[in-house]
Amino acid sequence: MNSKILVAYASRSGSTAGVAQAIGEVLASHGESVDVLPVGEVTDLSSYKAVVAGSAIQGQKWLPEGMKFLHQHRGELSQKPFAAFLVCITLSMKNAEQYREGVSGWMSPIRAVVHPLSVGLFAGTLEFNKMPFSMNTLAMRIPVMMGMWKTGDHRDWNAIRAWAEQTYPLLAR
Repeated sequence: MNSKILVAYASRSGSTAGVAQAIGEVLASHGESVDVLPVGEVTDLSSYKAVVAGSAIQGQKWLPEGMKFLHQHRGELSQKPFAAFLVCITLSMKNAEQYREGVSGWMSPIRAVVHPLSVGLFAGTLEFNKMPFSMNTLAMRIPVMMGMWKTGDHRDWNAIRAWAEQTYPLLAR
């Protein structure tokens, strides 16, 4: 029986995992049974009545494992209430609202696979000590030195919880 809600996530440094956990807590506060899992640990969606999936952004894209999850489960996701979110550092910049439309466009590949009923766009964290070393993370230090981004935790927990509250009725129907 499909009785649970899945919140699946792709994360590199734990920021997106924290967002997924907060979303799961809001859904559980409505009496729902919720599993919050990394996308790589999800093999079967048959026990879920609804799915929320999210990913950190790297190079203006969802992480590869997040996209793999969507493609692997495309058929089932199109038959269930589905919501999606992303977590990126761009939304932590000064005047972040001016970038929101562009960031929203980063969801186009997700919409091409399965159409979400709701989309959440959230700022994340920038903590180099938690990120795996790569050319990408090395390159991210330049905008920090230029003052475009600040290191630290930029997640807006009120906005994350508000989105989960607004999305819940779409998932519970």
